[in-house]
Amino acid sequence: MSLQQEDVIRSTINFPPNVWGDEFLAYEQQEYEEGIEKEVDVLKEEVKKEILASLNDQTKHLNLLKLVDAIQRLGIAYYFEKEINQALEQVFDAYGDHNWNGVGTSLWFRLMRQQGFFVSSDTFKTYTDEEGCFNESLKNDLQGLLDLYEATYLRMPGEVILDDALDFSRKCLADIARNHLLSDPVVSAEIHEALKQPLLKRLPRIEALRYIPFYERETFHNHSLLKLAKLGFNLLQSLHKKEICQISKWWKRFDVPTNIPYARDRLVECYLWAALGVYTDPQYSVGRMWVARAFALITLIDDTYDAYGTYEELVIFTEAIERWSITCVEGLPEYMKLLYQMLMDLDEEMKEFLAAMGKVHQHKYVKETMKEYIRSYMMEAKWNHESYIPTMEEHAEVTYISTGYKFVLAASFAAQDDVIADETFQWVFSFPPIVKASCGICRLMDDIVTHKKEQERKHVASVIECYMKQFNTSEQHLYGLFSEKVEDAWKELNKESIMCKDVKMPINRRVMNLGRVMDLMYKNKDHFTYVGDELINLVKSLFVDAIII
Repeated sequence: MSLQQEDVIRSTINFPPNVWGDEFLAYEQQEYEEGIEKEVDVLKEEVKKEILASLNDQTKHLNLLKLVDAIQRLGIAYYFEKEINQALEQVFDAYGDHNWNGVGTSLWFRLMRQQGFFVSSDTFKTYTDEEGCFNESLKNDLQGLLDLYEATYLRMPGEVILDDALDFSRKCLADIARNHLLSDPVVSAEIHEALKQPLLKRLPRIEALRYIPFYERETFHNHSLLKLAKLGFNLLQSLHKKEICQISKWWKRFDVPTNIPYARDRLVECYLWAALGVYTDPQYSVGRMWVARAFALITLIDDTYDAYGTYEELVIFTEAIERWSITCVEGLPEYMKLLYQMLMDLDEEMKEFLAAMGKVHQHKYVKETMKEYIRSYMMEAKWNHESYIPTMEEHAEVTYISTGYKFVLAASFAAQDDVIADETFQWVFSFPPIVKASCGICRLMDDIVTHKKEQERKHVASVIECYMKQFNTSEQHLYGLFSEKVEDAWKELNKESIMCKDVKMPINRRVMNLGRVMDLMYKNKDHFTYVGDELINLVKSLFVDAIII
């Protein structure tokens, strides 16, 4: 069965065009790249020796923590995963979950929790008086105050002392920033950045871009570490350039602006999502390019379900997805054929990769999560077609899946060059709390900034409309309410990243990074759809302009 496109009346939206043109179609390897790998290896060995030299001397543990923190924030932790884990494990074994005393408590607390070690928030009771109020003397230690502020964002549900510590430290820092009370420009800039976005919500690669110049201005910075950070940044940037060039050539073949003109053409932004939120380490080049292309394709499919396809056409496309066969192409409306062909081509590429890796049986996980993803779109289309406003529970059950994060995680496991156990796929299939929390952040932040524009046309109800109907309330106070729910989801992410032992820590970090992407793309406005100077400049800093050594 096929529908004639010319007989259909559609409601469409004119999305802004791709801002990049052919900028990333060419790649030239820089001459210096070939010679710096040896220098990087020498610098890595120097830093490793510094880490190992402090392991067994407790008088050096504070400096060890500062070194680990700098390595992570400079964006080169992937060079030292083994050493960092060994160092923090040894510190944990030495002090347990609450026995760190003296200077650096907040730094110790944050690093331990970031690494998946549970340390008790009761350790901060030493910061309070008999009535539970935080000591005023804390205001005199600006670095300590900033460290406390950053540590509080590692809070879990029910940790009231960390909620109170956040309120206290944030107010103190805001007062300092507002009254320009700092003479140290480095600390002053750090405070302004922290208030704008806490460390927990920063994507590691963006934090490296921001932190390298900060670290360079510190009086006692480690020269070897700084140079390694700059060289490492440029090396990975060069790899990113090469990858964007390759997928841009692939994308160009489909001429999306001509053949799918109603949809958002966002390949570069999708690569940003994949490189910063899914595969942050250099070695996952194949997976990064596959997931970036999948992101770009599902954006086209999203707009097909959300802004262009008729209900009848979407039923046909959904049935074709359920059958999952290239033979279904001929039964599709003309404009849908390219979408389906692109999906089948990517799928075939995935099967070939898995076969070469000896894990072709894992293809079923990618296929089934994709089918589930499309079913969620179809349910949203049905609600829209019937003008049905679901309950909050119904809405979450469907729209958490339609974020695409569950599919992206399953696909990212399959597209890795190393072996991922079947149990990891089964874990994500079970929709565990940490994945659900990341999807919740995505859904809530997306709906908060997009619902007004979307509701100007016939569109499925967002979480805002669902809540207003179910609880008979006005829109005005909902933004604050849902912002609080986003913070609650972050608490859940923190808890599950420590308590969940079903998967390894790098998997949990990937789930958390997907939450962090939302703080980049959908904080205050829809930066993904309406790409402005802020995102353009960021892309250029990450993928075009090398750091001066």
